[in-house]
Amino acid sequence: MDKKKKLTTTAGRPYHEVEDSQTAGPRGPILLQDYYLHEKLAHFNRERIPERVVHAKGAGAFGTFTVTNDISRYTRAELLSKVGNQCRVFVRFSTVGGEKGSADTERDPRGFAVKFYTEEGNWDLVGNNTPVFFIKDPKKFPDFIHTQKRDPKTNLKSATMTWDYFSLNPETLHQVMILYSDRGTPDGYRHMNGYGSHTFSMINGRDERVWVKFHFKTLQGNRTLNRQQAEELKGTDPDYAQRDLVEAIADGNFPKWALKIQVMTQEQSRLFKWNPFDITKVWPHSEFPLIDVGVMELNEIPANYFADVEQAAFAPSHTIDGIGLSPDKLLQGRIFAYPDAHRYRLGANYHQIPVNRPLNPVNHYMRDGQMNVDGNGGAAPNYYPNSFDSIEADITYRESPLPLDGKPADAYDRNENDDDHFTQPGLLFRKVMTEKEQINTVGNIVDAMNGISGPKRDEIIQRQLGHFHQADPDLAILIAKGLNVKI
Repeated sequence: MDKKKKLTTTAGRPYHEVEDSQTAGPRGPILLQDYYLHEKLAHFNRERIPERVVHAKGAGAFGTFTVTNDISRYTRAELLSKVGNQCRVFVRFSTVGGEKGSADTERDPRGFAVKFYTEEGNWDLVGNNTPVFFIKDPKKFPDFIHTQKRDPKTNLKSATMTWDYFSLNPETLHQVMILYSDRGTPDGYRHMNGYGSHTFSMINGRDERVWVKFHFKTLQGNRTLNRQQAEELKGTDPDYAQRDLVEAIADGNFPKWALKIQVMTQEQSRLFKWNPFDITKVWPHSEFPLIDVGVMELNEIPANYFADVEQAAFAPSHTIDGIGLSPDKLLQGRIFAYPDAHRYRLGANYHQIPVNRPLNPVNHYMRDGQMNVDGNGGAAPNYYPNSFDSIEADITYRESPLPLDGKPADAYDRNENDDDHFTQPGLLFRKVMTEKEQINTVGNIVDAMNGISGPKRDEIIQRQLGHFHQADPDLAILIAKGLNVKI
């Protein structure tokens, strides 16, 4: 039989009076000297760290990633260098716009963030369950997210704010079409795809760079909820996706995804109809077919949700040798914004938290800060270069320069299709969606736009109908009919 453990204070002192406060006599007031009471209440007041501004509600699990196809012609990343290579992963799924207590089945994109623990550092692939996003410039991100949160006056979610923003920013249309299809309410996390969404790059052993898109294809089969099912689950089981993931793994029904990439050469990028770094556009699979990379399996629920899921910190800037960035404007904004958010929410030393800690030794000269728990470098120097340690910058890991199209900073690089926000959404509606999916999408849009109110209602509706009309006239007519308005 295990030896019983002693109850202690956080300083380690064994303690007995865990339920009774120390008082001045049996009926007297509580004494100031009851330090355990202070410790317990003070810690309770501080149990909640700031919730994420976006992706607040989420679930996570550990697992493995195994390479199944040789793609070393594209990348020198050690992990991807040989079939059979394997590493541990941590994945966090989430909704985007809702608060931590919101329902799992809200109509919302889903975050799909993967942390690969490799021998050459952590690689974070931080994306969503959609291949595109609403906006393509990081300056727009705070404004867009404000429209998905709460009205500053009423503190209520506002369809008027949402559709006003959509109607004033036609680049949102592609993602809007996906969001208001049934893909906007996936049936849990196991039955949805994941995407890196942005364009990234791979660099091979000859220092040659190609552009890539990452796709995680669910091997459980895609399943979605219609809006009636999603609404019902909001009331009966708001933690539906979390429960589904936890119970599946507990039962040994480990979910899996196939990781695939699309590859575009430098020459192809110059000839592509659209800007290949525009996150509101996809690369057609007919031109850039999917290439197998490996399989990810989730098989372990964290022992403590707060320690791993709530404190997990992902950032697109966490890349490994052989995996690079691109001129994607929104990606460039995220490589600053994500680590900055973690430093605010978790502290400057968030990377020392076990779930965020890399496998390989970490050597740098950053010191001090709140919650530094790794010895703070001990007596070693905190500057570089120095004459005392043996740390060196290994030239074999020199980062390949990112190719740029040089123009003066005030001359924005554009092509004639940069403002084509309608062709791909139209193709999505006409060519990709089934008739049932088209009907459900129209119904979901009508249901959402019926929430628009106030003196600008007609103006907002007409402006948005104009965008739908440019994508597909029949789509606009069906929505206008559902709203009982004329175009």
